[in-house]
Amino acid sequence: MPPGRAPHRQLLRDPKSAAEALRHGLLHRADAERCLAERTYLAALAENPSLPADLVERLAVDPDEDVRLAVSVRPELDETRRMAIDFTVGYLDRGEGVQWVRDGLADPDVLRRAATSAHPLLRRTAARSPHLPPDLLLLLARVEDPVVEDCLGIHHPDTPEEVLMRVYARLGSTFSAWMAETHPRFPREGLAARYADHPDGHYRRLAVRDPAATPTLIERLSHDPTVWTRQEAAGDPRLPLHRLREALHVPELASSAAANPALPEDEMAAVLDRAGVPA
Repeated sequence: MPPGRAPHRQLLRDPKSAAEALRHGLLHRADAERCLAERTYLAALAENPSLPADLVERLAVDPDEDVRLAVSVRPELDETRRMAIDFTVGYLDRGEGVQWVRDGLADPDVLRRAATSAHPLLRRTAARSPHLPPDLLLLLARVEDPVVEDCLGIHHPDTPEEVLMRVYARLGSTFSAWMAETHPRFPREGLAARYADHPDGHYRRLAVRDPAATPTLIERLSHDPTVWTRQEAAGDPRLPLHRLREALHVPELASSAAANPALPEDEMAAVLDRAGVPA
């Protein structure tokens, strides 16, 4: 047995380590052919960089969709060969991204190759990079893929406003909306005019973020039917003082109102006293 083969064989025999050994280890053809014959760990095998080219071609037409997908993201394939493989990509497929692209998120050549590919998984992984140059950022911003948009919103400091608003449109009623709302390029100006009377309360909440929103509007939104909108307004320093004092005694608004920086210091102290917080 060649030197170093025994430890590798031990990894292949252990179900806990076999897949990773086949995915990343130095591959011996006999081991690869045995997996093919037994149809075991084929999706992992399909990712191995040392898999012989003829076996790559066999796996590219394998009846298992996961195996074909794994072959389709191999780095040595050109775009024509990659897209000739019959694969499908779901919303949650490979949430961790494609490894060779992840390893090159700061490499201009890798980013360009992945971002300009027609393969959704390569584009999604490229969208994780904060180093995308402007042309590739704009290219990915035009891709109609929610996963690409989410990744841009999380990772790129210059994500266009329209992408962030599309992310918000999908996620505004969920906790995950933070990825759009907390982005430094998320729009603020003009939100009051656009959304104060929107039929969806999650959009009315955005009106509070507008620097031009008036105290009258903030007060109105503090009575909004949607609790998240009321809470946003209750924490805004433009809220008139009489309404801020009222909000302190409304259970779902009290926390936001107590954190409002416009609350006078003596009333802040009174809130702490009522909560039993020592001075």
